[in-house]
Amino acid sequence: MILEHEIPNGSKLYFGESAKVKREIEKVASDILDANGFLEIVTPVFSYHQHLSIADEKKLVKVNDEKNNAISLRADSTIDVVRIIEKRLGSNTEHKKWFYVQPVLTYPTTEQYQVGVEYMDEKRLSSVLNIAINIFDKLEVAPLIQISNMKIPHILADMFDELTLDDFRHVNIEKFLNLKVEWLEKLVYLQHAEQVEELLEIVPDEIKAELIKMKELCAEISCKRSVLAPMYYAKMLYYDELFFRAILGNEVFARGGRYKNNDVSSVGFAIYTDTIIEEKVK
Repeated sequence: MILEHEIPNGSKLYFGESAKVKREIEKVASDILDANGFLEIVTPVFSYHQHLSIADEKKLVKVNDEKNNAISLRADSTIDVVRIIEKRLGSNTEHKKWFYVQPVLTYPTTEQYQVGVEYMDEKRLSSVLNIAINIFDKLEVAPLIQISNMKIPHILADMFDELTLDDFRHVNIEKFLNLKVEWLEKLVYLQHAEQVEELLEIVPDEIKAELIKMKELCAEISCKRSVLAPMYYAKMLYYDELFFRAILGNEVFARGGRYKNNDVSSVGFAIYTDTIIEEKVK
């Protein structure tokens, strides 16, 4: 029996102090993004293209439209925002900087509130990562910035027959070390930008180029609390190069990176409002 006051598992209920903190987070983020030239967009809850974003389609909440075509609730905003701006608003705007304040919904009944940012036709991840850091500073939250590069797992999976992308998704360190390759072992344990120079002398050229990008990103950001995680692989389908996570304790406060849509490179991130609320309302 489902009681009248019950809410589905994974759904959100904010009231009093937590609702006030939620509003503060969204206002601080919106003000900073407005000041940096970003325009707001609100996208539909229903989408035809979520399977292009989510690696595990079982996470999609699926329904059908009036013609019985399969659609799903919005489980990710990035690609939908880019497609809508390019395909639907393209003739009406040339603006490249957009943000949104809206939840994503995953199976079976999970809601996740986000402040998301997309800077279209921009390749420098630091251009949005520094904005995320500024938002955290204003909110008086100090997560660790973990920098990765999605190209490195792809290169290594092609280089070693024993490795697959799933090994990187699950961070299978034991399998990496069992290959008994000196430079690969050093790559596994790489954490700080100042360690990159030593690695550049022994890693293959294709790995070298991607490590340099990671080191340069560290130099371009205003946050001093950063680490490198070259073996990490994001579960979203569209990130293709530099990527970051903002982590405090065991919680992820934000994710973002570079991605491509129709061969156009863009950068963006999402701040997870719910996680910050839990941190500030204890």
